[in-house]
Amino acid sequence: MNQEFILALDEIEREKGVDKDIIFEALESALISSYKKNFGSAQNVDVEMNRETGVIALYALKEVVEEGSLEDTNLQISLDDAQKINAVYQIGDTVRIRLEPENFGRIAAQTAKQVVIQRIKDAERDVIFEDYTDRENEIITGEVRRVSNRNVFFDLGKTEALLPFQEQIPGEHYGQGERFKLLLLEVRRTPKGPQVILSRSHPNLIKRLFEMEVPEILEGVVEIYSIAREAGSRTKIAVFSKDPAIDPLGACVGFKGNRVKTIVDQLYNEKIDIVIYEKDVAKFIANALSPSKVVDVFIKEREKEALVVVPDYQLSLAIGKEGQNARLAAKLTNWKIDIKSESQFAEYLEEEGLTKEELRENFALESNLDEFLEESDDSEEEEKLIDDSDDSIDQNTEEPIDEMEERTEDFLDIEESETEESDEKADPDDELEND
Repeated sequence: MNQEFILALDEIEREKGVDKDIIFEALESALISSYKKNFGSAQNVDVEMNRETGVIALYALKEVVEEGSLEDTNLQISLDDAQKINAVYQIGDTVRIRLEPENFGRIAAQTAKQVVIQRIKDAERDVIFEDYTDRENEIITGEVRRVSNRNVFFDLGKTEALLPFQEQIPGEHYGQGERFKLLLLEVRRTPKGPQVILSRSHPNLIKRLFEMEVPEILEGVVEIYSIAREAGSRTKIAVFSKDPAIDPLGACVGFKGNRVKTIVDQLYNEKIDIVIYEKDVAKFIANALSPSKVVDVFIKEREKEALVVVPDYQLSLAIGKEGQNARLAAKLTNWKIDIKSESQFAEYLEEEGLTKEELRENFALESNLDEFLEESDDSEEEEKLIDDSDDSIDQNTEEPIDEMEERTEDFLDIEESETEESDEKADPDDELEND
């Protein structure tokens, strides 16, 4: 029986990831609870459990008292009865009396069972929480278990996870038994145990999928600069390569587009635009408006605003359906982008009375003026600090000014007296010459 018990514990540990020591502790607590049900007190109980053999020993601890002082037979034992067990016992000693668990009643046994089950569940919840907390912001594969109130519940094997409606890809269907790749967004502690929150619409899902499909990104040779996403519709991703010999665009697209196609297939056929990140802001903005061609870009550094000129026939392509392309490009670059066609730009220049070169100079001058104003603000602050320090110096020297004048007068008196003495001690030859 004991060997079967140990094997059962090994099975629980293997399947649920719950350490055997936790189960042993639960059993010890359960035996104490059972004793309480039978005898009304669990204060003086000692449990011994062999971790190797599974042998369990339960002892009631009773204090030895005089025959006339016996008040509670559950907590005390008379001296005569104690000496019947062992003659060496004296008043004040503690007697250990072996109890047999099989002698416990049905209610006590049920209590022990409930305690063990609850402790195992609590331990299992802790294991699940720690396991999934370490995997936050990673890709996880789940199987659809059920759909309830527009929320989708996924079976992750050890636990059930929630895909809230706001984290779903619009228009995507989740059929029972279907498998999806999801982003493990968050793990929360709740009274019912850990709750795992998933996402299909978060931009980091795109990032993790590219890391899985593109070895150059996983190795760090190609890096993702930024991602702008409207889930279920379109995503823009900016990449760059640390190695000049590796084309970041080609690495992400793959041979005949197989890499990016694999990702698109997992995202409800969401369109993905891959663009090259450039340190030159004008070039980066032009790349971000892909697939539209860009004629010219005028930028204001401080305001992070850009005026982009595109061919007339590509204005709608640059703006995109309902402004999506321009909106995603602005998110990708973190710049405000104003798009004009060549004819619109010509009209704008005519209204402003400027040439293209003058407009570019004006944009540059505004940026330089902003920088100058910033510097002058800084210099004003420095002057203010200097003035404040001068004021503090004046305040420190204002009080002792009279004393300084007195010391100066004393010094002058001393100097005059020394001069007179020196005249008296003049060379006699000089006096003769004067005569």
